[in-house]
Amino acid sequence: MLTKRPWIYPCALAIALSLTNNANAQHKRTQRPDTLGVRPADTTQKHSDTSKRVPPATRPYKDVITPDMQTYKGFFTVHRKDDKYYFEIPNALLGRDILIVNRVAKASADMRNGAYGYAGDEIGESVYRFETGPSKKLFLRRISFSEYANDSTRSMFAAVQKNNVQAIAQAFPIVAFRPDSTAIVVDATELLNSDNDILYFERKIFKERAGMGAQQNDRSYIEYVHTYASNVDIRAVKTYSAGLNPTSSNYTVELNSSLVLLPERPMTPRLQDKRVGYFTTQYKDFDADPQGVKQTAYIKKWRLEPRPEDMEKYKRGELVEPVKPIVFYIDPVTPKKWVPYLMKGVNDWQKAFEQAGFKNAIIAKIAPTKEEDSTWSIDDASHSAIIYRPSIVANAMGPSVADPRSGEIIESHIFWYHNVMSLLHDWYLVQCGAVDPRARKPELDDELMGNLIRFVSSHEVGHALGLLHNFGSSSTVPVEKLRDKAWVEAHGHTPSIMDYARFNYVAQPEDHIGEAGLFPRIGDYDKWAIQWAYTLHPEYKTAEEEGKALVGIVTDSLKQNHRLWFGDNPYDARCQSEDLGDNAVKAGGYGIKNLKRIFPELIHWTSVPGEEYENLFRYTKAVFGQYQFYLSHVMANIGTIYHTERIAPDEAPVFEMAPYAVHKEAVRFVNEQLFTTPLWLNNEEVMNKLPVSFGVELNNLQSAAINMILTRDRMSRLLWAEQSSTGRSAAATKKTYTVAELLDDLNMGIFRELYEGRNVDAYRRNLQKIYVGRLTEQAFAPSDQNLILPASTYHIAQTDLLALLKDALRQQQKLFKKAMANPALDKLTRLHLQDLDTRISGKFAEEQHKGD
Repeated sequence: MLTKRPWIYPCALAIALSLTNNANAQHKRTQRPDTLGVRPADTTQKHSDTSKRVPPATRPYKDVITPDMQTYKGFFTVHRKDDKYYFEIPNALLGRDILIVNRVAKASADMRNGAYGYAGDEIGESVYRFETGPSKKLFLRRISFSEYANDSTRSMFAAVQKNNVQAIAQAFPIVAFRPDSTAIVVDATELLNSDNDILYFERKIFKERAGMGAQQNDRSYIEYVHTYASNVDIRAVKTYSAGLNPTSSNYTVELNSSLVLLPERPMTPRLQDKRVGYFTTQYKDFDADPQGVKQTAYIKKWRLEPRPEDMEKYKRGELVEPVKPIVFYIDPVTPKKWVPYLMKGVNDWQKAFEQAGFKNAIIAKIAPTKEEDSTWSIDDASHSAIIYRPSIVANAMGPSVADPRSGEIIESHIFWYHNVMSLLHDWYLVQCGAVDPRARKPELDDELMGNLIRFVSSHEVGHALGLLHNFGSSSTVPVEKLRDKAWVEAHGHTPSIMDYARFNYVAQPEDHIGEAGLFPRIGDYDKWAIQWAYTLHPEYKTAEEEGKALVGIVTDSLKQNHRLWFGDNPYDARCQSEDLGDNAVKAGGYGIKNLKRIFPELIHWTSVPGEEYENLFRYTKAVFGQYQFYLSHVMANIGTIYHTERIAPDEAPVFEMAPYAVHKEAVRFVNEQLFTTPLWLNNEEVMNKLPVSFGVELNNLQSAAINMILTRDRMSRLLWAEQSSTGRSAAATKKTYTVAELLDDLNMGIFRELYEGRNVDAYRRNLQKIYVGRLTEQAFAPSDQNLILPASTYHIAQTDLLALLKDALRQQQKLFKKAMANPALDKLTRLHLQDLDTRISGKFAEEQHKGD
């Protein structure tokens, strides 16, 4: 998922849009599926609770499964006559793990809720097992893997089993046995027709978001059932009352449930290494630590294996094709002109898999037509797809479904929302409009937009392959290299397409950098991460044995190539979204230079003759939003703690405060670029055509910045660094940036006129009021609060923070009194300073009154 990380208080013009997080191999079917096309004659009957029924006596198989029934064989057999459904469960299937995945196949017109309420939404995912019970019943148990024990030879197996009784989700009376006693027959009519949490809406929150109420049985029916060798698909048309939603009378949706038989032998899992970013499946492991409990995590990845006859070739390092490649089908309703670009976004990953020893490991295909395969369904959980959504949401997502026992990815539905193109257009305009003339249009050419879609496709496929966002990747690139045409076109502006490093906004017009140096691409980190996860190591017998060897491989790789670093810690300013390079001050400075070139040209680039200035308003918002991002990238460096995952015996720090100069330069940048009034944003030609006020927008920007800098959390990190340096030897002590110095630097920038004996204009008076207001808020807010550090908390009243903040306010009062002695000050400046002094004095008086 691609998601912007907006400020806490974005200005009215700032954009906080989302392009947003995770993954199945399409197997070649050996047989055509059996199909049940079912429309019951009468579905008005309400289905009673099976638990209240008297179990019927079993009957001869021939009396239950009669010759006039339709019979369809898959990994279990389905029989139907009229509106009755029978499951014939083989004895060999008892105790096998079955993954049930439920999706919205066709959405109701009125069930939208943000990015949800569309075809393809997953509404349930759980593992179940059939088992026989007393009183001639067949139970369906829902299986939890939070505390997992599947090896009876391990010491804790019996204890874990005893304390993890799995819930019985459904009980079926056994109505017959197969004549040779190899299978059990149960009546599944109620399961298929009722509104239950096994099939259909397992996750009730999706119904609640849409305002759906109870199922309307007379308007609900089974559309069809498809049976295959390893999965059964059930398609139901369901009508629900509107519940509490006053805008609709009812909802009709089509829901799909796929029952997927998981492998009897789970894939050999790969243990997580936090230095490589993968989604994981986790469980409490009571055997891993003989004197405690360990959380064992397996990465999520596809099962890629060579054909048996190719294994020796694979071991010799020859490229081989996997038994079952990863196939993504393109949704048939996707606009045709974008299909080739979505397919390229998938196929671009082939090079990465070659580093893991596989060729043609991942392939994009056009979905078959009804004429080619009348039973093919995009919702079938035995294959994966890129789903097109005609939506106003500017978004894209790459979720996946995985086997919780091993992390094996079973299937993925990647969602591409139509309106993501508006977001791509705006990004490219404000980030590259200064260097690429193709961006200077209200509508981009199809080829350019297609290539932008291609990069989004690749990013989301990366999630579907198991990869997490790597927000730290771009921080490994020196900023000046982003202006080096030869270097950046050869290496790209970030080593990972899984970063949120959209486009190279550092490049300047005089650098003459082409598309290869502006666009994201699958980079060094991505290829290495795929190699680490997907390379087979048959020489190791267990995941634990393999994991120990892989730890050393990762350590050596990171020593040799810093571009392979993975980072995603919110306290670490190196791990930000939307940023570039190893120095936020330099990168932000270049970005703002380009915005100053772009902003005055917006009217000429984006206005359409005969239309109002809606486009201008939209792109002005985009400029303000991009400017805000550049500032936030820098401010995140104030009080930042670097977090680098390390494995023993690596003795380098895991947590360390950023160098003194990083904090100092960040405050200087904000003082110069934002607190010194950015009049370039008050472009008369642009602003007088929009229903906005520059003063209001500036207030919002400055207020958001001050609120972001002056948080107790951020200041506590500075205190932590200062205290941590106390008592160290002179050789070990590093100069630290302190809370007191932060407040001094802000005072010098925000009250600069008072130190220089000058009057204060209206914009700066507003800024100073915002600053004093935030300081008093933080200094006098309740002190019964814990401050959060990287891995601990401590009580604010037990620190010097409040005393430092109050001292800063007293120093400001002294500054105001000294400034007011200057006879050259005008009336408004004097009134302003008196007002600030009164506000501060009032807060101290309130505190004194409470103390008395």
